[in-house]
Amino acid sequence: MKRHAWVDASAGIAGDMLLGALLDAGASLTVVQNAVDAVSGGTVRVRRREVTRGGLRALKAEVEPLVDDPPHRTWVDVREMLERAGTDTVTATAVFRCLAEVEGRVHGTKPDDVHFHEVGALDAIADVVGCCAALADLGVATVSAGPVALGSGSVRTRHGRLPVPAPAVAELARGWQVSAGGEGELATPTGLALLRSLARACEPLPPMTLEVVGVGAGTRDPAGRANVVRVMIGSTGAQASEPAGKRAEAPAPSESGERAVLLEANVDDLDPRLWPGILTSLLTNGASDAWLVPIVMKKGRPAHTLSVLCTPAMAGTLRDQIFRDTSTLGVRHSPRGKVALERAFVDVTVDDTRIPVKVAHRDGVVLQVMPEFDDVAALARRQERPERLVLQEALAAAGDAGLFVGAALPENLRPAQ
Repeated sequence: MKRHAWVDASAGIAGDMLLGALLDAGASLTVVQNAVDAVSGGTVRVRRREVTRGGLRALKAEVEPLVDDPPHRTWVDVREMLERAGTDTVTATAVFRCLAEVEGRVHGTKPDDVHFHEVGALDAIADVVGCCAALADLGVATVSAGPVALGSGSVRTRHGRLPVPAPAVAELARGWQVSAGGEGELATPTGLALLRSLARACEPLPPMTLEVVGVGAGTRDPAGRANVVRVMIGSTGAQASEPAGKRAEAPAPSESGERAVLLEANVDDLDPRLWPGILTSLLTNGASDAWLVPIVMKKGRPAHTLSVLCTPAMAGTLRDQIFRDTSTLGVRHSPRGKVALERAFVDVTVDDTRIPVKVAHRDGVVLQVMPEFDDVAALARRQERPERLVLQEALAAAGDAGLFVGAALPENLRPAQ
């Protein structure tokens, strides 16, 4: 039985609103603060207080920088901060990578050169890292969300007055159900990047046994609507449908069938040096998997088949990206079934550095064990050592912790985001 979180963003979404909702749902403020401190070096404090918005009680997450005039940062700066944290920052890194690519696309610059400005300031780092830590603390395995209100009118930025939704928000909203929802900017880039990176689908409230509701407040309290984000968390799977008080005779299966879409395109005239960046971008923007297969086309021309696996909700967005980033003239589209093993993380220590180890399991038995390579590579760079040696040490540490194929599933699992 898994815990699922559904996000109600019908009044808009911002990073602090989502963080407030997760804290209101029971996430530990101490866990959140510790995760933020690991990245920010203790230069920002997260507080919580109860407020009312539109007559509704809500929790406001307030982020207080503890340094004067925090600097603007590039994506490279933020990535290095996350790598140095020594904690599980994979999801937070994906959120900021998503922001960097969108901002780069909007402003015509490379992602590594993007200056985040308000997005890269300490408050946004706290929002992103805090939300990821809160979800893990709540034991949430999967996330989905409903349509998002983006707002209307215009907003003042450092580049001048821009229409709402702002360009970055409009890019992030591609493929998602949206509405105006009211006056002003209702969705921020940070909030929407969190939603798109965390949520697997845009859908109505799914069937589940509802356990807790968290309500997070925005800064403003406009007349006529409650400026809040709601998070509803509950249990899914076979046990979720059992009557109250009745224990299921057997646990829910550890693997689940999901609907998926396979997008394919044959490409024979693209500079091959572009493929690594294209695959990375597709995965960052929501693909479950993306890969290339060498083929031979008519007249003996060497080519590649690009394959992208994704949820039905993401098919349109990723298809548009394939047309934009490659030279193909057509994309094939076919429904697929997908059965995935349950996955979770266990942290091991290599040279005083925590390395997350992904554990795939079924029926309480470990089937796959693999350290997160980004964390292995980051440690190897810091120590100026070969990645293969650090990977071997991480695998050995996992074995010492009882993580090997065929072993019983340990208790200290952390749900995969």
